[in-house]
This record gives sequence, C-alpha cells and structure tokens, in this order.
Amino acid sequence: MEQTVEFINLTPETLADEHLCCIIRTRKKHPGVEAKRQWLAERLKEGHVFRKLNQKCCVMIEYAPLEMAWVPVEGENYLYIYCLWVDGKCKKHGYGRELLEYCLADAKAQGKSGVCLLGAKKQKAWLTSRAFVEKFGFQTVDATEDGYELLALSLDGTTPHFTPSAKAQSIPEQELTIYYDMQCPFILQRVELVQAHCQEKDIPVTFRLVETLEQAKALPCVFNNWAVFYQGQFQTVNLLDIPTLERILKRGKK
Repeated sequence: MEQTVEFINLTPETLADEHLCCIIRTRKKHPGVEAKRQWLAERLKEGHVFRKLNQKCCVMIEYAPLEMAWVPVEGENYLYIYCLWVDGKCKKHGYGRELLEYCLADAKAQGKSGVCLLGAKKQKAWLTSRAFVEKFGFQTVDATEDGYELLALSLDGTTPHFTPSAKAQSIPEQELTIYYDMQCPFILQRVELVQAHCQEKDIPVTFRLVETLEQAKALPCVFNNWAVFYQGQFQTVNLLDIPTLERILKRGKK
C-alpha cells in the first residue's frame, strides 16, 4: 500500500518543535538552527511561508510577500521564493514540483501578480535550478552584468526588478567583506569557519549582519541571505568553504 505523503506549514505554535530541514538535530541544539528559529518567528507574522515534507529529511520551500522579503528586489504584489530544496536522497518523487505548484496556487489564491526568485545564467550552488522553474513558465525579467538573474512567473503582465543599488555589485571597501542574515541555518557555521581561517592567515575581513528589511532592500548587490565582496567587487552569493575562499583571494592578487 502506497504511503501518503504529507506536507505541513510551520506556524508560530509549531515552530519550536518542528525541525527546519537543512540541519536536523534531535538532541543537541545547533546555534544556526536556533538563530533561524528566532528570525523565522518574526517573519511568519509577515506572511512568510515555510512548507516542508512531514518527515526527517530536507524537502522544503520558503517564500514571502516580496514587499517583506529580505532581498534587494522590488515589485508590487509578488511572492519571492528564498529557497526550494529537495535533498539528493529524496529526489525523483516529484516533491519539488508539488512544493512549487503549492506556491503558485497560493499566489493565485491571494490574487498576487506573480512569483519570483533569484537565479543565474550559469547555475550556482544554493540557488534553485533555473532549468526546473523554467518548465513552469518562469522567465528572466532582470539581470546583473555578472550573470545573476531575477526569474519571475507573471500572472498579470507586470514584472519585479532588482533595486538600482543591487546592480552596482561593488563597494568602496577593498578587504574581504561578507553580508549575511540569519535566514539559513548554515550561516553561523560559515561565519565561524571564514572568521577562523582569516584569523589564522591574517586576512582582513569584515562581517556585516543584515538585521532589518530596510538594510536588505538597500544592499549593494544581489542577495538571498549571503553576499561576498573582495577588492570592492561582488564575488558570490554562495556560502563559502575554504577552497572557494582561497580561490577568490587568489584571483584578487592577479
């Protein structure tokens, strides 16, 4: 007999007891998870949706009204998808399709103008597959010179866009600079990893915590929850590991 697949949405009442998919701990509390819970507790009040498969695995979607989404994207009456993720062992069951279809149905039920998300001309780690969402009718509606794209499915002909500051992709500071918020449970791990490496190698680094919606909307680059600059130029939205960090620093020395 085929097992019934159940999806659930987190609520303020269930947030403390449900796992957050990406880092699943049963006993020991993880600081990144707890930081995400605190961030999410405020976002749920603003219409943020965290929907997941009701099993101990990473199958989930997160989206929010674009006006309240912590990204430098503007548009009226859209939903913004932060993350649509299906872990490798859970693929080939149609879960990603079900989650995206749920979001699109929710947008239509709310009378939204459409749904959008961050993508890239060349697929980037940590971003939803461009090829996957294009099957549902998503198209590139805005782009930066370095290949990041705003993908959108418009339901009424209107389109969202990156803020002018996001397209700048540059800052005056020359040292390694990382903008981040607490939207992803892995972020605190990566901050600690990069910080320890930079201290060991005597590499100047500045971490800038994005703490408000206003700060996020005014960022000088594309951003989903993390953004890296070096020598004044935007590098990536990918969470860093040490080999990637070393490649960025090495390119900058040329």
